[in-house]
Amino acid sequence: MADAPNLPISENLNTKNGNFICGVVEGFYGRPWTTEQRKELFQKMKKWGMDSYVYAPKDDYKHRAYWRELYTVEEAEHLTSLITAAREQNIKFYYALSPGLDITYSNVKEILALKRKLEQVSQFGCDAFALLFDDIEPEMSEADKEVFQSFAHAQVSVTNDIYQHLGQPKFLLCPTQYCATRAVPNVTNSEYLNTLGSKLAQEIEIMWTGPKVISRVLTKESIQEITDVLRRPPVIWDNLHANDYDQKRVFLGPYSGRSPDLIPKLRGVLTNPNCEYGANFVAIHTLAQWSRCNVDGQRDLTLNDSVSADIKLETETEDGMSGEDVPLTLSANMYHPRQALRNAITEWLPEFSRHKNAWGPIAKPQPAVAIAPVPIIPSINTCMSLTTSTTTTNTATTSVMVATTPVVNTTQLQALAEVSANESLINPLPGPVMNSLVSPTKVICNEAIPNPITPAPIPVKVIAENELPPPNITILNGSSKDLDGKAENDKTDVSNESSLSPSEPMDCNSTPNISPAHNPKNADSSDDVAMSEVSLSSGTGSASSSLPLSDAMLVENPPQEIENERKQSDQLTVEDLQLLCDLFYLPFEHGGQGLQILQEFNWLKSNAQVVINANRAAENTDCKNAPEAQEWRMRAEKMNEMTVGINRLLQRLSMCNNRELLHDLHSYAWDIRGVISLLNSYIKWLAGGHFPSSMPSYTQGTYTCTHHQRVEFLFLVYFSCFCRYFSFLSSSTRRVFCRALFFKCIVFFFTLGFSKGWKETFMSGDQEPWVFRGGLTADLQRLIPVDSGNDLFVYKAPDVPSCKVYTVRPYLASDEDSVYSICTRTCKDGLEDCHPYPEKYKHLHADRIVGPYVAFHPEFCIVVQDECEVVGYACAALDYKKFRVKQELAWIPEMCAKYGKLEDAENNSELSKFAKEGIGYFHKFADEPTLNNISQSSSMVCSLLPSVLDQSVGKQLVTCLLAALRANGSFGVHVIVNAADSYTHSFYGKLGFSENTSQVIPGKIVMARSF
Repeated sequence: MADAPNLPISENLNTKNGNFICGVVEGFYGRPWTTEQRKELFQKMKKWGMDSYVYAPKDDYKHRAYWRELYTVEEAEHLTSLITAAREQNIKFYYALSPGLDITYSNVKEILALKRKLEQVSQFGCDAFALLFDDIEPEMSEADKEVFQSFAHAQVSVTNDIYQHLGQPKFLLCPTQYCATRAVPNVTNSEYLNTLGSKLAQEIEIMWTGPKVISRVLTKESIQEITDVLRRPPVIWDNLHANDYDQKRVFLGPYSGRSPDLIPKLRGVLTNPNCEYGANFVAIHTLAQWSRCNVDGQRDLTLNDSVSADIKLETETEDGMSGEDVPLTLSANMYHPRQALRNAITEWLPEFSRHKNAWGPIAKPQPAVAIAPVPIIPSINTCMSLTTSTTTTNTATTSVMVATTPVVNTTQLQALAEVSANESLINPLPGPVMNSLVSPTKVICNEAIPNPITPAPIPVKVIAENELPPPNITILNGSSKDLDGKAENDKTDVSNESSLSPSEPMDCNSTPNISPAHNPKNADSSDDVAMSEVSLSSGTGSASSSLPLSDAMLVENPPQEIENERKQSDQLTVEDLQLLCDLFYLPFEHGGQGLQILQEFNWLKSNAQVVINANRAAENTDCKNAPEAQEWRMRAEKMNEMTVGINRLLQRLSMCNNRELLHDLHSYAWDIRGVISLLNSYIKWLAGGHFPSSMPSYTQGTYTCTHHQRVEFLFLVYFSCFCRYFSFLSSSTRRVFCRALFFKCIVFFFTLGFSKGWKETFMSGDQEPWVFRGGLTADLQRLIPVDSGNDLFVYKAPDVPSCKVYTVRPYLASDEDSVYSICTRTCKDGLEDCHPYPEKYKHLHADRIVGPYVAFHPEFCIVVQDECEVVGYACAALDYKKFRVKQELAWIPEMCAKYGKLEDAENNSELSKFAKEGIGYFHKFADEPTLNNISQSSSMVCSLLPSVLDQSVGKQLVTCLLAALRANGSFGVHVIVNAADSYTHSFYGKLGFSENTSQVIPGKIVMARSF
């Protein structure tokens, strides 16, 4: 695999001889790709030497939900144009149908409907087909049981019949047991798989995902095992880059974990990639490179006679990380993932400069649910488990700093992973069906058509009804629609909130409660209901809010300043894309630079005590610049540089010409930039040394479980495994115990802390990656020492790409005027008092609200600024009672003297009622009721200017403050707001504060949150 991506692609001999299929299966859940995107894909596939495309979008209108319905003239034109475009690029177009949800295999009318549908597509010029029986209940109807010996016999009968009826074309079958973990009881002894192998026509190829739904590694042994059972080599349906199970993750890493040695043992590989079309350049490009190779560049090169043994290897990646060996020189037939990634990035870079428009606001294409996610748990290689000890070395001294972690039995963890992955907790509502075959550039959606597919259960925590936001759907003409209501117009441009919501790329969905076959349409409806247009980026999930737009579909063009004043320094570079790919690498591993951020932050947090030691020894000139403190500050500066680089990446990405590609990537880059910026803000706060030496006991999760908790947890694990394997227990019984297990596991591991067992268990690939969601973003979030702060990371990404950067940092003395100004401008229900104030009273409300905090506890004051100025603050006092005493002794007397007597203020006609109340606060302070025995012992205030529209800014600001309080032993904070101040009440409510009804102050509301 030569490092020359700009040269013409070499001929792919593996696909040219027709014995190996290599290409793409559009088989994910969520918003399908558009007609134009598919045609562009065909061109790229031809250029890269690939030969096959499978049309199988799970949520496309007539592929699965309404598989019986024939295509309209308009739809037929689009599908025909796709088939023709594929043929022109020498790409074999496989048309796939998924009838398994509600088909009756023994019903002649059903089989005729299936034949009629495929016959229609064959008339469009299609000569290759596929039947997909994945993600369905493995049970036959009573009618089928009277005809067929088994579920496998029913599928084989129908598939062979269709294959013969269509004239024995190229044909693929996806079985219900499509991976080793779905095989019952195992691959070798599966009656289902053995029936397929012996009864299915030998010319029909069978698809297989490997050991798992998402397989980290495919081995020759596992391929040989399934080949023996199926009596033919499998076609790999590869979900390595699939991201339809997690809205926080997109996979930009190279094709990996599959040696080119497998190619002679396979019938082909089809990648089922990211939902976002533009995010798949690397995934598809590197698969194409892999398919042209026959030597594994990751093996020990000295063992391969065809490769010179003196090839030098790099032990560091280009980003300075110690990692896998990357050969400096590779032959054209040798594959190495990191080199393949470099080649792909070099060719991907010009795509960002192409002028392409985007339709509608930014939104995630994956299925979404309108409920909050479970508490975040690190995914595979979080540095909480990677870095169990830290060593700081210099020529004079060596200090070893160890973050103690308990050991967890990996067998118990694996049992947890299996149960969590296979048992359900809740059932989300189905979303509207979609259609990608009536517009060249948009996906169409209409809620008037019921979705017959029962969504797959998702393991998430159910929110109380009173905590849920009102369900609505973004309508791109400015109107909003309740789920139970009607839209203002029958035809509207709608962004899809939620389609099928699987807990995994391929998942078992129960037989639909509503079937198009048995539910006739309304008499006044036509065969095909008119559908409304959806943007290329459709629904955003529960955080979505209506976006006021004109009646016309929003078209986002590159900003004019980009066209006229684009600077060389504003253009994306190969290094920027390398960073982007490392941040969103693969399901089972982070890229080098992403891993470096994890390690650096964890090291800095774990070794922050050297800052305290340096501060204590500051007067001793011999110890003022201790090597340990120097190293800590040097690595803190390195962390800051990495944060600056990620900010720069987002700004350059936001200015690129290819707005369609930007819409696919922006929300991911924006999200992780915010989290990394927050980590950097916390490190800056740690640099001040305002925390006790006992901080690790508050932030490292070293609290232990009781014996009762351990016994209860183990009982639930083993009983849930028992439930899983013994079918005489009802599904509801199994679900009840697995639900209890899931939430107990959350509590157990949050109490226990993450241990040495996590890395070994979850890097092994023995679990599916959706068991613990969120990827690098979640791993980074979990390192913030705010245990119950998951809600602080739930916020809506911008609807329109933005390169505006907000920086959260510790308060400086020079910020006082800015903080006072913000407080004054937001003091009255989020706004400034419109009544003019005399000069003497201009700081009245700031002195009342925020002044004591910045005077007595500047170490617990955090500010946020944009490129120009400070735009918000969050200030706290560690101990409310001590803080109140300080105010009464040292602040209130000074303020009473500053603003004069209360009776003078009452008689001052220049002062508003609101101002007089503020002066009265100082004079009546001693008489005000105090809070007694409140568990949230810290107090705080927070405010942002109304110009800050980014929902994440306030949450990041508060998260940093809560982390600072946690480092000092606080586990709860409260605020006191005026009962009539609805804006402030709502503001804190969105930050996770709830009313504390046990604390009563007349005219006030006490709101609190624990962390």
